[in-house]
Amino acid sequence: MIYRTKVRLLKSKKGNPAWRRWRARRGDDLGSGERLTEHIREYAPGASWVDVGCMWGVNGGHAFLAEEAGADPVKGVDVFGPTPEFEQEKAARGSNVEFILGDVIDPATIKRVGVVDVVFCAGVLYHHPSPFDVLVALRRICRQTLILRTSTIPEVDGLPNAAVYFPGLPETERPLWNIPWLGTQVGITDGFELREGYGNWFWGLSPSCLTSLLATAGFRVVRRFPEAFVQTMVCEAVEVPFSHRMPNEAEAAVMGREVSASPESGQDGAGGG
Repeated sequence: MIYRTKVRLLKSKKGNPAWRRWRARRGDDLGSGERLTEHIREYAPGASWVDVGCMWGVNGGHAFLAEEAGADPVKGVDVFGPTPEFEQEKAARGSNVEFILGDVIDPATIKRVGVVDVVFCAGVLYHHPSPFDVLVALRRICRQTLILRTSTIPEVDGLPNAAVYFPGLPETERPLWNIPWLGTQVGITDGFELREGYGNWFWGLSPSCLTSLLATAGFRVVRRFPEAFVQTMVCEAVEVPFSHRMPNEAEAAVMGREVSASPESGQDGAGGG
């Protein structure tokens, strides 16, 4: 009940500005969509660059800005497009931005992108059913810096790393997560829509959950720009702490014998008790 009240307050016309004033007085460097231009101009000069999720609502605008600010080469990735607006702007600018049609978790897309200095990704993570896989893919193409902006949910006091999976939520629960200034949120406003694919909102990650996912994927957060329902984070690529390599058949057979011989074999904790 207390958490629901907190969420409703942060969505309200008075509560959200009050939260921003409070956080600003605390000394937090608050984020906003408008500040993305600032971040791009800061990190673009002299860097190779990819914008993952470059089309929806911006038509490659962030990629063009990175190129204008001195990034080279610049690539943009999305699961649809290019849009007519992108093509027109590219021609008008005489731009060399390369558009890649693909899903960033697809090995073929990762291969086409290669490894770049800066990965920019805004408005993507919550639209994917497997956000960790997205972050792992971003790490695979990132040499130095990740600029990530994504919708989040407020922290749940006493329950760090909390998250909400939106598909399947009862109709009575969805309105809590409907953010009034965003308009229709596919997958929340009217429930999950199969034909919309990645257009659906899948996950509401708390900031602590997002930070832990980033760390597990091989990113360290170095700058944060919080908002009540959004986080912008600048991360540096670090050693990946977790990975899994499928064994070959001979290795798998050895593992099978070792597991079978273990006194704990068959005790996976899934039984009653």
